[in-house]
Amino acid sequence: MPRQILYDRMKTAVLGEPEGESIVYNPSLLALAAHYRFSPRACQPYRAKTKGKVERPFRYIRQDFFLGGRFRNLEDLNTQLAHWLATVANARTHGTTGRVVAEHFAQERPSLLALPAGVFNATLKLERRISHEGMVSVGGNLYSVPEGTRSRAVEVHTLAHEIRIFEAGRLIAVHAVLEGRGQRSLLPGHRQFPRRAQKSAGGAGALPLHRPGESVARRSLAFYEAVGRRLAGPGRVS
Repeated sequence: MPRQILYDRMKTAVLGEPEGESIVYNPSLLALAAHYRFSPRACQPYRAKTKGKVERPFRYIRQDFFLGGRFRNLEDLNTQLAHWLATVANARTHGTTGRVVAEHFAQERPSLLALPAGVFNATLKLERRISHEGMVSVGGNLYSVPEGTRSRAVEVHTLAHEIRIFEAGRLIAVHAVLEGRGQRSLLPGHRQFPRRAQKSAGGAGALPLHRPGESVARRSLAFYEAVGRRLAGPGRVS
């Protein structure tokens, strides 16, 4: 780890700078900095050149590695990325420094701090609405909530390998993170479809509302013919 990291003034890093007081950093950033033992530093406002070319590597990686690539899964992506770094990105001569990237980094490595033994347990907090099927969408996948959940909106905490769902601050579900997209995680005892209220038309024989494809009560053709006559009005049906 470097001893100091320079940040732009986005809300994930800087919450504000009251007049005459020190910069107020995001508590999540301070927790990360404490774990890895570095000091956060905010750029001067309206001075984009302070950061240098920190965003250029992202465009370089996107255009030179990701675009046109094919990856079976995350493990395959990481394997291909390691090969690309060793043979292309870090083997090139940097356009600004004029030095081979891997050689330059090898000289700077002794000045860096050692990484801590444990990883930082980062948590991404999101607000999600529960669908009619009793599921919440996170990262393109669906995760179930218990049958008795009353709130329509819940708070979701996304960790590296776990999805935690909270209702009014109370933990109600814990799921393993699903890989890919378009998958469902339905825990035992959780609802898959909501209770559907039946709309009564008054009197016996009222038809309940159903979802498309579900079975409904069958009527004779004479019943529907009578309905058609009533809707058409007198003199419109021969």
